[in-house]
Amino acid sequence: MSNVDELQPSGARPPGPARPGQALVFEPREVPLGGPRAMTVRRTLPSRDRSLIGAWCFSDHYGPDDVRTTGGMDVPPHPHTGLQTVSWLFTGLIEHRDSTGVHAIVRPGELNLMTAGRGVSHTEVSTDDTVVLHGLQLWIALPRGARGIPPGFDHYAPPLVEFEGGQARVFLGSLLGSASPVPTHTPLLGAELLLDAGASARIAVDPAFEHGVLLDTEAAVVQGADLGWSELVYLGPGAESLAIANPTDRTARLMLLGGVPFGEEIVMWWNFIGESHEEIAAFREQWQGHDARFGSVDGYTPRSGGVDWLPAPALPTTRLISRRR
Repeated sequence: MSNVDELQPSGARPPGPARPGQALVFEPREVPLGGPRAMTVRRTLPSRDRSLIGAWCFSDHYGPDDVRTTGGMDVPPHPHTGLQTVSWLFTGLIEHRDSTGVHAIVRPGELNLMTAGRGVSHTEVSTDDTVVLHGLQLWIALPRGARGIPPGFDHYAPPLVEFEGGQARVFLGSLLGSASPVPTHTPLLGAELLLDAGASARIAVDPAFEHGVLLDTEAAVVQGADLGWSELVYLGPGAESLAIANPTDRTARLMLLGGVPFGEEIVMWWNFIGESHEEIAAFREQWQGHDARFGSVDGYTPRSGGVDWLPAPALPTTRLISRRR
């Protein structure tokens, strides 16, 4: 997925630094993805108030989207550097193609993780038989020592594990006795939680991690904070457990993200993560010049009115600044 958004105020509440276990709630902002029949996504990371949760640096929540009305997802070849993309679906299917030759179908409840490393390009297209598209696109910032690695791709279908009051799928890291085999370059956690109607639970978490919980359903309470649909709650390091409750008469779905605080500054612009303004500008120039760094994607056919390649936007007139925790 391509990031074309400029940062807007996040609507975080309450303001100020988070104490251990204190909940800060971030409201999403709507961002159109694509052209005149764009599918709208709801973005909570990055924001002006928080750039990262662990190494998680980007969160787009989309759907349920009737692709017969919107046209669905059709993102032409576009580049990435210095990050990993996580595609996680609740309903629908997405066809992934990238410049390493990977052709995969993203399915609900299965992790598809693409590592950009030094550079990759890819496409994302909802399949012709998808009626409702609903899911998340997440990005992970790679630490300095991993930003130059070759691009790659990992797939994992995590088992459904039971806990008192619900179920979980752990797709990165470990939780509730379930561990993902997919390697990460910083300590991370990614899990889908399904909390039964009217249920509450307390889940042990790593106190060295900071955590974020995004709500996909109508209401939930996380660590005492009331969450509405598509809102994200941030919890600082220090909490040894996570208290969640579902006040509704339907199953609540929450996405739990965590990681050790990311100690490096990064420059993040469009689809690139790098070390400096100059490096980002060089990535942009290379993409515009069809440099071999990003390879090419085979097999992509744009839909009617679409383009076969996504040009980079113009750089801002001011110097790009670093982002930090």
